[in-house]
Amino acid sequence: MNKIVVKFGGSSLANAEQFRKVGDIIRADQGRRYVVPSAPGKRFDGDTKVTDMLYACYDAAEQGVDFSNQLKAIKERFYEIIRGLSVELSLEEEFARIEKDFKEKAGREYAASRGEFLNGKVMAAYLKYEFIDSAEVICFHEDGSLDAETTNCLLSERLSGCENAVIPGFYGAQKDGKVRTFSRGGSDVTGSLVAKAICADMYENWTDVSGFLVTDPRIVKNPEVIETITYRELRELSYMGATVLHEDAIFPVRRQGIPINIRNTNRPEDKGTLIVESTCRKPKYTITGIAGKKGFCSINIEKSMMNSEIGFGRRVLQVFEDQGISFEHVPSGIDTFTVYVHQSEFEDKEQQVIAGLHRLVQPDFVEMESELALIAVVGRGMKSTRGTAGRIFSALAHANVNVKMIDQGSSELNIIIGVENRDFETAVRAIYDIFVTTQL
Repeated sequence: MNKIVVKFGGSSLANAEQFRKVGDIIRADQGRRYVVPSAPGKRFDGDTKVTDMLYACYDAAEQGVDFSNQLKAIKERFYEIIRGLSVELSLEEEFARIEKDFKEKAGREYAASRGEFLNGKVMAAYLKYEFIDSAEVICFHEDGSLDAETTNCLLSERLSGCENAVIPGFYGAQKDGKVRTFSRGGSDVTGSLVAKAICADMYENWTDVSGFLVTDPRIVKNPEVIETITYRELRELSYMGATVLHEDAIFPVRRQGIPINIRNTNRPEDKGTLIVESTCRKPKYTITGIAGKKGFCSINIEKSMMNSEIGFGRRVLQVFEDQGISFEHVPSGIDTFTVYVHQSEFEDKEQQVIAGLHRLVQPDFVEMESELALIAVVGRGMKSTRGTAGRIFSALAHANVNVKMIDQGSSELNIIIGVENRDFETAVRAIYDIFVTTQL
């Protein structure tokens, strides 16, 4: 029998109706034996996520304000689900412990984790699966980073004799028992760690979309769903702002060759997006996806004969490192070297950078340009297709978008385009139209 880890996001577990959908999905395949739930999300527009309710409740406790009504509202959210599922379960003991820990100021990470913890209890009772507290099997270092080796050992040992289990997402603990959490969306990481520990055949990540979209639906109406994407492609798109999966969730399963399937809880019949290490499946389109971000600036350094100066590039980047500024891209020419950085990080330190450049590399000229956006066009199909860059230029020219920079990686997996912030959405739509709409 296949071993499948299933992770469900907050929108998939917002109320009893959603819980029943989840239950049907799990029971539809006997291989779905290990479940990683998030905390309940919003039930409707304007509603509050349970995690945000817990943060507010804990903040009140920390300030010495009466938080009983806030805790009562959180309790009611869970009992509403329990009643809707007709499950025999009391959480009184758990809430009494939470109230005590809040009064003793157990920490915001502890507070945030209780949504997943309590939802895990409800899920385990509903499915009649064993409940495993993530604080006992997900281990963190004192600096807040994951202790991956210890975690894998603990999870493997605990799950080796366990047929079915619910392991709450998002949190774990240090060796001293102090609860720590991943960043928002960290339940994806928990699911990945569980999948790695049991050598799963598949990691299914159930959410409220039918897979990874070719581009941002806020820019392009109803974009196509990506059928299959490689980890490398996903990494490129995630880095440039595309979000469906927490990017740290990729690494544990990638090392084991375990595929991830992004699925829609509300449309379980949709195949979703399959994320794999490698594939011989021909992509539907030349490109796999388009993603991007606004808010960059460029620093262009000009110096005659810089190409013959050994260590020139290293010294330029040293200036940025000394100021604690990370760079995004560094396209260069014979006598030019350009550094793209986040404008918000750079503005307060721009004069120190200019002074550092003059001191270390003695440029002929330094020019800066702000309000820029970077767009990543990613796809394994680009390597075997002629004229991809030409089609991008043609589409952007037709849309009256001025290209400030173009940079193609040596892997030919992605092309980065720089445009002005004001042209960002127009550029994304133009690229989508030329590669996807015209092929439909």
